[in-house]
Amino acid sequence: MLQQLITLDAAAAPAGGGFSGILMIVILIAIFYFMMIRPQQKKQKQIREFREGLQKGDNIITAGGIYGKIKEIKENSFLVSIADGVTIKIDKGSVYPSAADAQNDAEAKKA
Repeated sequence: MLQQLITLDAAAAPAGGGFSGILMIVILIAIFYFMMIRPQQKKQKQIREFREGLQKGDNIITAGGIYGKIKEIKENSFLVSIADGVTIKIDKGSVYPSAADAQNDAEAKKA
């Protein structure tokens, strides 16, 4: 009889532990989402809005470190003037928000 009670207690223990284990996994996924995924999505949205807000004449810096001024805007690319008579075509994805800092610096130097 005692052996049967021990067996029943041992069989019942994992059922409660299983629920708390699932709860812990759900909590970890929620923490992971709010600490890692959501901030990254927010940052990507800001970068996308920055790229869509660029206009002709804005100073930019490409991912490769090329400084230039937007000469023309196409659907997925920019024509960028990097020197007198030198225009290159770059993908919109290679322009990052740090260009705003470059534009502010350029304006400060002119003043």
